[in-house]
Amino acid sequence: MSDTDDTESGRRRHATIVEVADRAGVAIGTVSRYLNGHPVRRGNREQIEQAIGELGYRRNAIAAAMKADLTNTVGFMVPSLSEFHAPVLEHLSRSMRRAGRALLSYCHDANPASIGDALDFFVTHRVDCLIMDGRNDVDERILELIGNGTPVIFYDNGWPGLPVDRVLVENRAASFRAVTHLLDIGHTRIAVLTGNIGDWTGGERFEGYRQALLGRGIEINPDYVLDSHWYETEAYSGMLRLLSLPEPPTALYCCNYNMAVGALRLLREHGLRVPDDISLVSFDDVPLFQLHETGITAVAQPVAKIAETITSIMASRLSDRGLSHAPHTITLNCDIILRGSTRRLPDAQRPR
Repeated sequence: MSDTDDTESGRRRHATIVEVADRAGVAIGTVSRYLNGHPVRRGNREQIEQAIGELGYRRNAIAAAMKADLTNTVGFMVPSLSEFHAPVLEHLSRSMRRAGRALLSYCHDANPASIGDALDFFVTHRVDCLIMDGRNDVDERILELIGNGTPVIFYDNGWPGLPVDRVLVENRAASFRAVTHLLDIGHTRIAVLTGNIGDWTGGERFEGYRQALLGRGIEINPDYVLDSHWYETEAYSGMLRLLSLPEPPTALYCCNYNMAVGALRLLREHGLRVPDDISLVSFDDVPLFQLHETGITAVAQPVAKIAETITSIMASRLSDRGLSHAPHTITLNCDIILRGSTRRLPDAQRPR
């Protein structure tokens, strides 16, 4: 069978722009420029034409014609409208409205089938740009969007490798500062409830924790590192495990607000108080933290600035349609909001 046969069903499928780029040994953007009539180097042009002939590639003329005009709609794809994503959506909606654009949102619950449906939804609605939490499991679909002229902007999760713009925050540096605060007030038995360490964001936040401890000559205790996958329920059970240790931690760093809420719920049910019994710092600052009896010290993400930066990049991409520019990665600073959830460890409780 040829490269474009569906080996399971025997039905012939159309080659994609991704396969053309791979066969020609050029970037997807180079193929896109060729297909849109923009100049490319002679050697690249010959390789692309040869690949098109070998694969029997047929450009989707209808999709190309559709993208010739802007629809003034923008796609926004997220796993959930959480305490972080919902404010981003709110700020983006306002900035898009001021620019005369409408925002279409789709929550996929991190379900692979739903993610595919979401991408189909945005293609059908001919969005001018797609804004999404970074992912590494739909690379070909994203490359196809880019090849057909739709800019894609990642935020929150900065997976490398794809030619997309990224608007991120200083996950590692902010986590380092948050844990350093606990070290500065005498804590050395510091536990962490991490997100998915295999995710880019989860890995960056854990790395900030790790570097802070190692920088003070403190070895990482594996019993103090619990991957709670960003979820409140897993953080709740993780907190119980931490309290059951022969030497429970005196301080806790939570890598997002969901896990902080799970830990706080467990502590309250066991009659333990923050910061009297344990100090606590969380990544993400949400209104709930201000309502806690002592207030929760937290890393505040610049949500309004994230939305503003995304909007600015999108406007630049849409005004320069047809031109090739290297992807931007913009990293924004976070603030540490000090409240009453940490306390200086008494000398009697410090290791000798």
